[in-house]
Amino acid sequence: MQSLTITSCLKFSSQFADVSDTPRLDIEIFLTHILQKDRTYLFTWPEKELTQEEANQFNSFFARRLTGEPVAHIIGQREFWSLPLMVNNSTLIPRPDTELLVEATLGLFAEDEQNQSRRLLDLGTGTGAIVLALANEKPSWQCVAVDKELAAVGLAEKNRAHLHLNNVNILQSDWFAALVDEAQFDIIVSNPPYIDPNDEHLTQGDVRFEPLSALIADNKGLADLELIITQAPKFLVANGWLLVEHGYDQGDAVRNLFTENKFDNINTFRDFGRNERVTIGQWVLS
Repeated sequence: MQSLTITSCLKFSSQFADVSDTPRLDIEIFLTHILQKDRTYLFTWPEKELTQEEANQFNSFFARRLTGEPVAHIIGQREFWSLPLMVNNSTLIPRPDTELLVEATLGLFAEDEQNQSRRLLDLGTGTGAIVLALANEKPSWQCVAVDKELAAVGLAEKNRAHLHLNNVNILQSDWFAALVDEAQFDIIVSNPPYIDPNDEHLTQGDVRFEPLSALIADNKGLADLELIITQAPKFLVANGWLLVEHGYDQGDAVRNLFTENKFDNINTFRDFGRNERVTIGQWVLS
């Protein structure tokens, strides 16, 4: 069997053209994972030969990617806000655009004293990406994260433990259902399902390998957003903030929901593609 070098592996990227927008990057991620090296190593030692075990693993990864399986599922990991998170097919793969939700949250409290205590709730936590990023940035915050799916709760807890973030409590809950005895929160964040069940993109790309329950919502994708925005005031302190991620074409509808539920200081942030992606509002009523 012909030996594989880093250079020869990278040449296979052309075969991913139909399944990936970033074929070369996919191969680089496989190699850095298999070799336990950073990307600089790939360019410094391009003629490095893979061992038989490494070659076998590369061939396995390559075959799985050809079927369209997401890179994150293949290597079992995705970086979010510079944190390495374990991922699997029980929940969504964290997307770069969701970092906007983290950034917007931190921006609201940029003037806090260094050790200012806040209470944060993350609804539909999935891998735990949002809450763990915020807990890592704000160790003085007390954070609660919930997910309806027990498998997602287990995954988020594994990520929490791996990152040694002791200011996070992860619970199983259908949105707010298990939180009636919790004290109110300064911040509620959520990246809920917001795709229309009839959206043609559900049959394309990585989402084919992700659970529909984490992707779709009734009422053209707005059902869960409506529930969260309607119920959030009961769980927010006066002057607390709600921040939600939503679809690129849902900005007007989400802002209307915030207005109808008497939120103030409503604002929408755009993602890397200049699409409306995160809307926030402040609950000023007590």
